[in-house]
Amino acid sequence: MKQNNRMKAAMLTALTLYSTTALFAQNLGTGIDQASSQVKGVFTNVSTLILMIGGIVGLVGAIRVYVKWQNGDQDVQKSIVGWMGACVFLLLTGTILKTIFGM
Repeated sequence: MKQNNRMKAAMLTALTLYSTTALFAQNLGTGIDQASSQVKGVFTNVSTLILMIGGIVGLVGAIRVYVKWQNGDQDVQKSIVGWMGACVFLLLTGTILKTIFGM
């Protein structure tokens, strides 16, 4: 008799879990779709911001290199390589984010 009650309780628990899981799965699908669209919106803004920062860093770097060149500093090439590397990194990061997330 005890065995039979345990079996009924286990079956009732399994049936309850199955039915609630099906209900949550429907809401989960719409939630995932909404989250996906929000993430794409955020990454679109972030990648655009990174591209703008890359442009500003490039302009500042060009001005600093020009000033060094006009002052006759010997390490102008080192400055050019450093600033260009930073600009290329930021521009590639923005482009890769757009490519990865299909925007």
